[in-house]
Amino acid sequence: MLPSSCDTFVALPPSTAGPYVVFGKNSDRPCDEVQEVVYFPAKDHSAGDKVEASDTFMCTYIEIEQVPHTYAVVLSRPAWLWGAEMGANEHQVCVGNEAMWGRESVDDTEALLGMDLVRLALERADSAQKAVDVITELLGKYGQGGNCMEDSSSFTYHNSFLIADRKEAWVLETAGKYWAAERLEGGHRNISNQYSVTTKIDKEHPEMRQYAKSQGWWDGKSKFSFADVYSYETTGRIEASNDRYCEGHRLLEKSNGHITAETMMDILRDKESGINREGIFMTTGSMVSVLPQDPSLPGVHYFTGTPDPERSLFKPFIFVVDVKQLKETTSPNFGPDDPVKKKPRFQHKPDRRHPLFLKHEVALAIMELNKDRGEKIVENMRQLEQEKMNEMEKYLTWGIEDSTLVVHLFSKTATEELSIYSKS
Repeated sequence: MLPSSCDTFVALPPSTAGPYVVFGKNSDRPCDEVQEVVYFPAKDHSAGDKVEASDTFMCTYIEIEQVPHTYAVVLSRPAWLWGAEMGANEHQVCVGNEAMWGRESVDDTEALLGMDLVRLALERADSAQKAVDVITELLGKYGQGGNCMEDSSSFTYHNSFLIADRKEAWVLETAGKYWAAERLEGGHRNISNQYSVTTKIDKEHPEMRQYAKSQGWWDGKSKFSFADVYSYETTGRIEASNDRYCEGHRLLEKSNGHITAETMMDILRDKESGINREGIFMTTGSMVSVLPQDPSLPGVHYFTGTPDPERSLFKPFIFVVDVKQLKETTSPNFGPDDPVKKKPRFQHKPDRRHPLFLKHEVALAIMELNKDRGEKIVENMRQLEQEKMNEMEKYLTWGIEDSTLVVHLFSKTATEELSIYSKS
């Protein structure tokens, strides 16, 4: 399969319009795949500070050791797997991953998916830097690999990650077990499906350079660039002017100094750049987060839970005590009867559409068949979205006095979105 991937963005002061970090990601996946938005509360896995050596749990393909405590997370994920394409945790850490291909061969052996590593980092790290450490430690212990498609089609890749918190961001790029990470303390950054960490390497696998030298990719004398050495090309990355990576950088730079959540949503909705993708591989889910640098203020995380952000509604989520489950965007659970858990892979995929996805499908059909009705649906969605963003701006500025007002925030917005579809 030809390389296909997503786009992830981050902007920090002074690139943002205020004292906050803005994170955004489009998840580009097979067009018939359902992406759900789910919440998992914090959980203690032992009575003491250690778990039993035998205490393991199942990720998508393999079992790994549990930790004493996992943080609350909100995730946007393909409904068939354990991990996530993108998400955030209660400490306002955000993570998104991209598919990568380079000179190092991709291992088909079932191990941790990059999407598993996204969720594991969010469950175990209370800062962006710790998330880098979590991912690299797990990568070294368990490896990465396995089919990233639900059906029998083979689709495997290495992974890169963009990780952000209230203060900084990290780009972590991998090639098998080898990796390099770049720290970002200000400005903006984006990643796509190509290596982008060059000579500014703030953390790295201890054997990464020596391995490249042993493979004849690096002479051991010239200045080391992870992207140049581990990419297919030995003389550097050749990028077309319309490449999504370049387009993403251009769109960020266009709004540099005044990037907001709305700016990021506009970038994720941009079809001309190819960032909002259509076709066999399309944008099946989107996320935007606003992380105030003031720790007393809440982070706000917006998710669509439906394909094509241009025709979807970004719904806000805030971490508070007693957040209610997100039933409108949770797919059916097939438990032990889930065909994914059975080998060999099944011929027919089960119906994983959640309630919002089902209604959104109908709305998309209306948009295609009736232009006037379609425009009205989008107009009503944008109006509701703006109302929610105005409400969130108050929380981002003044905080939340009564947390009970937002325990149903995401689900309430999803219900209001369903109402728009029903009236159409």
